[in-house]
Order: sequence, then structure tokens, then C-alpha cells
Amino acid sequence: MNRLAGRFALITGASSGIGAGVAVAFAAEGASVAVNHPDEATRAAAEAVADQVRTLGGQALVIRADVASEDQVAAMVAQVEGAFGRVDILVNNAGFATRGPVEELPLRRWERMLAVHLTGTFLCTRAVLSGMYERDYGRIVNTASQLAYRGGAERSHYVAAKAGIIGFTRSLALEIGARNVTANCVAPGATETPILNGASTQFLDELRASIPRGRFATVEEIVPAYIYLASDEARHMLGQTVSPNGGDVFL
Repeated sequence: MNRLAGRFALITGASSGIGAGVAVAFAAEGASVAVNHPDEATRAAAEAVADQVRTLGGQALVIRADVASEDQVAAMVAQVEGAFGRVDILVNNAGFATRGPVEELPLRRWERMLAVHLTGTFLCTRAVLSGMYERDYGRIVNTASQLAYRGGAERSHYVAAKAGIIGFTRSLALEIGARNVTANCVAPGATETPILNGASTQFLDELRASIPRGRFATVEEIVPAYIYLASDEARHMLGQTVSPNGGDVFL
């Protein structure tokens, strides 16, 4: 315990699912957490996560921001730095999922998917990186997906965004050099989160059957990878992808 004691974390997309689980787990390890959420519809959920962080003894800040907006990201990071003094840990987790075959996929849906997942990861990383370099300390953990390796029918836009996140992380790792700053990815397998809501029973049954473990992960089974990569235990991990996926994909 207390592997993140005294650290200040910004987690995007932290009002539900894996992001919310990571926020609470970080607090249990001693961190204070800025909980990002995208809109008014998710504010109450974000406030509930922040309350859990406070109950565990950490400071908590709730910030509404669209991570695909350069101006909103800049304002968010400035608000976090104003409240906490610095960002030690950035978890780029904001995202969503939709489906559609390539021939029917509207350009606006393709662009929005890449904007939130990939451009959002870039913008948030860029906004905190200079401070991490200046202090010679930082942990960046990006959320990819095992689908970046295996693909997914009717998910070309989602898979392209997640594959881009892995490539971005690897390239950033080469720039970081000998600094005490790391950048790595978690590529979860299918997990019991709202991102699966709306999927057909047939699809879910087929997806579950394809996993050697025979079931979806719980959020609690995914968050230890984030804790590890955010901690000093992972100081020699750089540009890597950790994939808790129940044997679905071997990286």
C-alpha cells in the first residue's frame, strides 16, 4: 500500500468504468486525484468518484473537459496544477466505443473517435510533459486495447485509434531518454464496463467464448496494471504495453 503516497494524478474519462476504478485505486495507494469527465450528464458520477477519493484520504478535484479540445485541455491542466501544484501521473483513459462497417461509417464518427482517443492522448500528454521534464519526474499511462493487436469487425475507427495510442506511446518513450519520466500503455481485454452496454447478447456470448479465461474481466482485475505503471516499481518500464486480457491476445 501507499505506492503512490504524495503523488498527484490526473485521470481522464474517470467518471465511470476503468477510469473510475483507477481513480479510487490510486487514492487507496495514497494519491490525490483530478477526476475528468466530458459533459454535464457525467458530472454526478464524477462527483461520486471524487467523494470516494476523499473518503480514502486523498484530495479530489472534478473537472469537466473535452479532451479533444486543445483549449479545454490547457484549461484543465492549468486548473489541476493550480489546485495540486503539479501533475505527477497522467492517465489518458477518456474514450467511448461505437460500431459500424467501414462502407457505412460516417466521416464524422471516424473523426470523433480518433479525436477523443488519439488526439486527446496527445493533447493531455503535451500539456503535462514540460512540467514533468522540468521536475524530472512523471508517469504517463495510456489506455489502449487488445483490439489494437487483433482487430475488430465493425470497429475500424476504434481499433485505429487504439493502435495509434500504442505507436504514439512508443515514439514518446524514445524521446524521454534518461529522464525519470515514463510512458506506457495498458491494453485491457473485454471488461465489464459501460462500454459494452448496448451490445447484443449474441455478440457478448461470442466475445466471451473467444477468451481463454472464459469470461470478461472486472474493473478490479484491470486497475493493478495502472497502479504498477504509475508507481516507482515501474521506473524501468518505458514504451511498453501491459495487457490484462484473460489470454485473449499474447503480445
